[in-house]
Amino acid sequence: MNPVISNDHAALELMRQLRQRRKELGMSMRIVAEKSGVGLRTVQRVLSGKEPTAKLTTVLAIAEALRVEVQPIEVASSHSVRRQQAKRKAAELAAMVQATSALEAQAVPQKALREIEEQIAAQLIHGSRRQLWSS
Repeated sequence: MNPVISNDHAALELMRQLRQRRKELGMSMRIVAEKSGVGLRTVQRVLSGKEPTAKLTTVLAIAEALRVEVQPIEVASSHSVRRQQAKRKAAELAAMVQATSALEAQAVPQKALREIEEQIAAQLIHGSRRQLWSS
């Protein structure tokens, strides 16, 4: 399975940079297609931004033909991402507790529910990674 570049801001910016590089180099779309091994129409669609779900391998081949190095950027620290995941999962688990309690006519007060969420999040952060990321 090939990863796909979605039509988000970062992808659009990369396509803009590739278009600009092609123009700076004075390369025709045909030459980019030949050097990248990607079909001419695909190169045209990708560089025009009309291919919002271009395969990553396609974009990388075009970038290589244009001698553009594509490097991943870290948008958030790994700790921040784990913390967000723990909070999300803790909220889901606490909601299950709330739903179960409501069925028993013993609803958990909001303050207690937030405390439960915080405790679960802390346990998830410091516990098993598998438990943190499981569905």
